[in-house]
Amino acid sequence: MSKQLTDTRPIRLKGRSFLALVLSPELPFSNWLERLDDLAARSTGFFLGRPIVLDVEGLEITQADLKELLGELGERGVRVMGIEGARGSLIGPNMPPLMKGGRPAGDIEPEPAPGPAAAATPATSSAPEQAAKAEPRVEVHSQRAVSSIVITEPVRSGQSIIFPEGDVTILGSVASGAEVVAGGSIHVYGALRGRALAGSVGNASARIFCRKLEAELLAIDGLYKMPDDMDPKHRGQAVTVWLEGDAIKAERLA
Repeated sequence: MSKQLTDTRPIRLKGRSFLALVLSPELPFSNWLERLDDLAARSTGFFLGRPIVLDVEGLEITQADLKELLGELGERGVRVMGIEGARGSLIGPNMPPLMKGGRPAGDIEPEPAPGPAAAATPATSSAPEQAAKAEPRVEVHSQRAVSSIVITEPVRSGQSIIFPEGDVTILGSVASGAEVVAGGSIHVYGALRGRALAGSVGNASARIFCRKLEAELLAIDGLYKMPDDMDPKHRGQAVTVWLEGDAIKAERLA
């Protein structure tokens, strides 16, 4: 006996974009994992709740190598949502799926982002104890007709401002535990105490400007640096940061 379908309502399918960070491991994995541990230790919570894409293109590895790497990342709390650049034979059971066709401008991460149409309510308290317990707050700004945005309020601990289309200007400060991700340059008119990731979609000419440098992490075009690695004379000063080859440079602003 066949069952007659009486409910003719269609199933609704929607597309949605998420901001993901792409990790490109290098051989030997043991050395690369040590560098990853250093980044995680010096910027607490950097990978917390972020969807990660693992790019293994060009690596001569076996399925066992990939499985071991995924296990190492899992132990570090790094959630891999998909794998790019891998041969189909490398993807075994219980591994993240093979992904193709990713576009830098469509990603992010960073990393707990809702769809572009959804923006989370800003955190109501900047106290470190409360921010540590709260879920990360993410505001994704995706307006292709606009090449820059201006945030008139301070970015509080736990908030993320993500704008892959261009420059981001913050009229206030960026608190510790907060982050700003921009496809272009980042301008902070107050103190920069959180994380700033400029040129996130492959823009090596992007810069970071701030009135007072106290950042947890700086990155341009995927290359990161901790302020502790910079000249101490820049700490607490108004600076501009840019990429020169594979090195992040900084100088004081007048």
